[in-house]
Amino acid sequence: MANEKLESTSTIETIENILDRYPTKDGILISALQDIQNEYGYLPRESVETLAKKLKIPLSSVYGVATFFSQFHLSPRGENVIRTCLGTACHVRGGAKILEKLQEVLNLDVGGTTEDMKYTLESVACIGACGLAPVLMINNDTFGRLTPEKIPEIINNYEKDSK
Repeated sequence: MANEKLESTSTIETIENILDRYPTKDGILISALQDIQNEYGYLPRESVETLAKKLKIPLSSVYGVATFFSQFHLSPRGENVIRTCLGTACHVRGGAKILEKLQEVLNLDVGGTTEDMKYTLESVACIGACGLAPVLMINNDTFGRLTPEKIPEIINNYEKDSK
């Protein structure tokens, strides 16, 4: 029980510090959500609830914004976020097979995060590198002209980097 109170106090202080960055509380919801996500890596429920109270807006409105924009995440994400392109060019050139191989290698469904918090797997409509199709990104690194056979080596390189 004491830990819960400590966490709540810490959350309230964090949200108050974020809100203090803005001269007015009008129109800052998206910016405040971005700041919270930068602080925690995602939007913890307690933080969203505290933000709604502090801004005096309905919790449903805050969640409406948080779930509308794909930049916001309501659950923790892995250290390495893998985005697999399933846009037209990537689809035609085997993007689905790349995604299947990633799911097999990571033992992970799309939208999931590994238990060790190392990887989060996402599918996206376009990465913007159609000439390199099929493409995936891991964090800010882009990998193109992929085949399923290249996936284990790519993932192994990220395993080495974290050791």
